[in-house]
Amino acid sequence: MSNVQSSPLEELLDGQTPIVNDFQIMIATVNGSGSQTANTVLLRAMFRMGIPVSGKNIFPSNIQGLPTWYTIRVSKDGYIARREDYNILVAMNRDTIGEDIKYLAPGGICFYPEEWKIREDRDDIVYYAMPVKALVKEAAPDTPSKLVDYVANMVYVGAMTTILNISLDEIAFGLDYHFGGKEKPINMNMAVVRAAYEWAQDNLPKRDPFTVEPMDKTEGMLLLDGNSAGALGSVFGGVQMIAWYPITPSTSMVDAARDYLSKLRQDPETGQATYAVVQAEDEIGAIGMVIGAGWAGARAMTSTSGPGVSLMTEFAGLAYYAEVPAVIWNVQRMGPSTGLPTRTAQGDILSTYFLGHGDTRHIMLFPRDVFEAFECGWKAFDLAERLQTLIFVMSDLELGMNAWMSPPFEYPEVPMDRGKVLDANAVEAAGRFARYEDPDGDGIGYRTLPGTDHPLAGYFARGTGHNPQAVYSERPDDWVENMERLARKFETTRDMVPQPVIDTMDEAEIGIIAYGTTDACVFEARDQLLAEDVKTDYLRLRALPLNDTTRSFIEQHDRVYVVENNFDGQMASIIQMEYPELATRIISLAHSDGLPLAATWLTGAVLEQEQ
Repeated sequence: MSNVQSSPLEELLDGQTPIVNDFQIMIATVNGSGSQTANTVLLRAMFRMGIPVSGKNIFPSNIQGLPTWYTIRVSKDGYIARREDYNILVAMNRDTIGEDIKYLAPGGICFYPEEWKIREDRDDIVYYAMPVKALVKEAAPDTPSKLVDYVANMVYVGAMTTILNISLDEIAFGLDYHFGGKEKPINMNMAVVRAAYEWAQDNLPKRDPFTVEPMDKTEGMLLLDGNSAGALGSVFGGVQMIAWYPITPSTSMVDAARDYLSKLRQDPETGQATYAVVQAEDEIGAIGMVIGAGWAGARAMTSTSGPGVSLMTEFAGLAYYAEVPAVIWNVQRMGPSTGLPTRTAQGDILSTYFLGHGDTRHIMLFPRDVFEAFECGWKAFDLAERLQTLIFVMSDLELGMNAWMSPPFEYPEVPMDRGKVLDANAVEAAGRFARYEDPDGDGIGYRTLPGTDHPLAGYFARGTGHNPQAVYSERPDDWVENMERLARKFETTRDMVPQPVIDTMDEAEIGIIAYGTTDACVFEARDQLLAEDVKTDYLRLRALPLNDTTRSFIEQHDRVYVVENNFDGQMASIIQMEYPELATRIISLAHSDGLPLAATWLTGAVLEQEQ
């Protein structure tokens, strides 16, 4: 009998069947090293192989030098939430390699540069050392010195292509797509990919179970980030004016909008732009321009994040009380204060809902994915003009800056809703005009646009006390009447905003409420809970204010868990304020560490509560 002891790795792999299209990759690099090109090429290649994937970039807030991680989740079941573990590590940052290897799941893979000569001291993982410098020197000897580190990332692309059975043709397509068909960078990078691919075939015998195989689950789908989707939706919504000030993670939304507008919004006769994009001196200037444009009748928007919204507070109150339509995208990030500006969170819910001075409540939309980001892009303008107020689209870094799969967007088939706008003929027919009257009982007055050619059309858009005729007033009865009308308008809003989406299970006793990007976590966690014989009903909020659908959902369950990516359980607090008689049924499950929520966290949190 042999007395040779098998290693933990051999025991893990002994008789194990291949793990196909079901793992997570962690790529650890240094910020500013050009790894994003390599990572997105890998992501796109597997996506084009028909495999459901999601990519998440965890990057520092400096320009270069600090650690960066990029995760690629591969899931045959279509799960796109972040996993708390990872099975494949690409260790390209010497400063973090010890910690990165430490948290690699047992049975996993570690790719690393062989010139680092690290100690392979874990016996429950597979190490694949790659001769990075030698392969770059061999395959691309003429690479400019400033680009060597960038091109070096293609070594791990080639090695992983071999080990995981990724299509080399799709890698080539990804490079062509990334570089826009420019032959020189394509050929330079592809030469290194091929060299690493062939070297791995000859020198890295496969010793792990992970592999990919073509599927058909992404056919006809898009791969896009949320900021680009929202920008495109805004263009289709007829945006005419954008004012902004750069802030992570919203800047790329305006960059994308400007690119789309330059292609789609030129006067066919003159060739002149039919839009304006203005970088303001700060966020205060940006929102001031946007409100001015909205008052003048233009469809206007800005994009920012939490600190920028804070600076917009006074102007937001003006727009609310003077009833000026405009759209603000809040691509949320981690706080408080500057916080972690390149990490994701849903921490601006309460502050944005009540943004202003005095009794103010705003309308908020919560896109869960790029499809709904596009939809919110155009619908927000219709709501803003119909309701004559600000509309806040509450995105976040997770949606805005990461790559997501999506079915093709749907072209808006309804005409633009300009709301209750009177032209000169309508004013003449009415014989009078009072800007802040409520003739229809829905709280929404009629407005005219500057330049309307009628002597009765003019009015002052006041942020101070005013009567129905827009005349300055400090009379208590005028103030109360106006606030009651604004409250009626808010009630009207409840059935005009996107309605909640509900998914139920037979005999479910508990409910879950979530919103925005937490949906991906809830979707997977509900399957995990079902495997533990815990059935759940699910309501996904798509907007504030709440309506009777949400109330009824809570009434039907003894316990309702409100899941959100912040520290204080902000949406749970709003729900309890709205329905105090149901407050004891609400259980906040809030978690915020700068990362997207993982399904295993939610499953564990619910099971702990249910014990």
